[in-house]
Amino acid sequence: MTAEFHTYQDVERAVMQEVETHIVQGRFLTALGNGEFTPAQIREFALQYSYYSRNFPRVLGAAIAAVEPLDRWWVPLVDNLWDEAGRGNPKGYHSRLYRTFLESVAPDVEISDEHVPNYPVGEAAKRAVDAFLSFLKEATTLEAMAAVGLGSELFAGLVMGLIGQGLRHPNYSRERKVNVGFWMAHADEHEPRHYQLCRDVLVEFTEPEHLQAIYRAGVQIAMSEARFYDELHDEMKRR
Repeated sequence: MTAEFHTYQDVERAVMQEVETHIVQGRFLTALGNGEFTPAQIREFALQYSYYSRNFPRVLGAAIAAVEPLDRWWVPLVDNLWDEAGRGNPKGYHSRLYRTFLESVAPDVEISDEHVPNYPVGEAAKRAVDAFLSFLKEATTLEAMAAVGLGSELFAGLVMGLIGQGLRHPNYSRERKVNVGFWMAHADEHEPRHYQLCRDVLVEFTEPEHLQAIYRAGVQIAMSEARFYDELHDEMKRR
């Protein structure tokens, strides 16, 4: 049965309900918060998430390519992309920020000058990135904005904050302190602003068919991310 939406806020609540069930209460965040992972498994998480993180500019680029060439559509996405580049400051490159986390849990892995670890990429990370890019390749303008906004940025601050808090569990700092600056910076500042940029556009679409389209795009990408965390959990447990 298809849910009925009367307002954009209805759509937000419906997507967040799925996120709460499948990501916040999912196996990965539950195990992380309980301190269940070994140092080797946290190392694996950091190395695999590196691929997902450094491919997010590609996702934003694909979204920019998918929307109409009108300022209200592409400017919010480019603003988000500009944050990935530290707003022009190399010290703020998100790839460099992520490196500080990666080096704190995988100091034995060689990392290139471009902040790419010399380590095989698993199937979970590849599938998550490919799913997002494939969706955007066929998306309408509204679907592309909803995919980035509701499918990612809506809950990115919450999830990244929970990851940062989980990584502070004493079990993960027995050998060395885990640097969670990357996670907390996104949770406290970057992601809430990124979502607001998308929301300011999406909230203008109030017709039932528009709300349904926004929901379908948002929940599809959100559940793809949920699968990423579930599959990543399984890959980590095999370590």
